[in-house]
Amino acid sequence: MVDVGGKAETERVAIAEGSVLMEPATLALIRDGNAKKGDVIGTARIAGIMAAKQTANLIPLCHPLALTKVAVSIDERPDGKGLRIEATARLTGRTGVEMEALTAVSVACLTIYDMAKAADKGMVVTDIRLLSKTGGKSGPWRRTGEKETD
Repeated sequence: MVDVGGKAETERVAIAEGSVLMEPATLALIRDGNAKKGDVIGTARIAGIMAAKQTANLIPLCHPLALTKVAVSIDERPDGKGLRIEATARLTGRTGVEMEALTAVSVACLTIYDMAKAADKGMVVTDIRLLSKTGGKSGPWRRTGEKETD
């Protein structure tokens, strides 16, 4: 792991997003709460939060972090082609939380796929990416120049 002992502690926030594309009937099944495995959105939200807390166990060389906030939101995409997942991770520390936000989104997307695959094996997990990060020596960064929900 990289030695971060000499870095200053700053508040760090990262926001990531991803999507699960699916058939309209599958989206309706999820929206109406009729998936065979239960509440897809609620379960995926909890899975994403739990995953962020386990990032150091999943990604080699990631520092274990004492996160102060993890939030996962799941909404229908504006184009009606599936669900958009957004995760925010926050802490005050010596290293960033980008991987925690990205891990939360990834696992939430995979949970949606797992819970709805009986209805739609053709779903596509796509566009997992960092939207912004703040804090640390490199300062703020924000994705620009492209439509953020393709």
